[in-house]
Amino acid sequence: MARVSLLQAIKVVKGTIHSYIANRPMVVSYEVTLSCNCNCRHCDLGGFVKDEKQATPEEYGDIARCLKPLAVQISGGEPLLRKDIAAIVKAIRQAGPEYAILVTNGWLLNESRYLRLREAGVSQFSVSLDFPDERHDDFRRRPGLYKRLEQTVPGLAKLGFRDIILNTAITKANVREILPLARKAADWGVDISYSAYTALRTENEDYCLNSTDDLETLRRAIDDLMTLKKQGTYVANPELTLRDTLKFFEHGYMPNCKAGIKFLVVMPDGSLIPCSLHRQKYATRKEMIEGFSRDNRCSSCYVAIRSYSEMSLRNHARNLPKYVRQMILH
Repeated sequence: MARVSLLQAIKVVKGTIHSYIANRPMVVSYEVTLSCNCNCRHCDLGGFVKDEKQATPEEYGDIARCLKPLAVQISGGEPLLRKDIAAIVKAIRQAGPEYAILVTNGWLLNESRYLRLREAGVSQFSVSLDFPDERHDDFRRRPGLYKRLEQTVPGLAKLGFRDIILNTAITKANVREILPLARKAADWGVDISYSAYTALRTENEDYCLNSTDDLETLRRAIDDLMTLKKQGTYVANPELTLRDTLKFFEHGYMPNCKAGIKFLVVMPDGSLIPCSLHRQKYATRKEMIEGFSRDNRCSSCYVAIRSYSEMSLRNHARNLPKYVRQMILH
């Protein structure tokens, strides 16, 4: 979590409770472009979209005022490809969300852009890292990416804002790197979060954890992560979320998806979709709930936005003291 005041922490706590009471989305993800300067093996995006219809910063802000989410995620594709990304962040934050996370592969991140985006309203920078070394380049199909992150991220961390977090999608390819990735985050002076790979994007099941050995490796890694967390290495995931991630891989599904209700996605043109894996477009959230969410039986993912937004109010309450402490101290 970024360093914020006690007042801001209280606002987040109150917003969490209010989102449940008012049945508003916990998180809205803005995919501000589907273009990307990487071509990741676990993703269906990659390359540049020609003549992409893109909403203006003001239009994105209007959507935020209408949906009234507690938090927003600004992603893509690669959001830093948008030349007006700082204006987008500013317009969305001025519309009311208490927290804004920018998700990036980090290729275009530098100190000046980082500081400008912080000033615009980014609360947390989420930088993707799949391997703790140059294997990351091959997985993202971007030569030199790991070296660039190795040069950039520690330097930004030394500025002292404590608002950078590495994010890792757990796959069959990197399940044995979970602990080394956590140690790499500690070496760089940043935090780390994990989520589950799903084959829904690419229909490629080669990266799914499906063997007894894979699952036991993940089980041990989660135990070790909890030990590291107690020792001071900041792993962002609550233990419950990591245990549910293991259950997702064990069973191959996670029921009761709340896409369109607890979370949803805004496309580059401003249209609404339930999630990044179901891209039917809707004009309003009400239309989405009636046309998709009420009869949604999809259970094929447990990605980060889902795992956090679907936590029960009771489990959020159990973690609220930790959230507040982390926001004040980090």
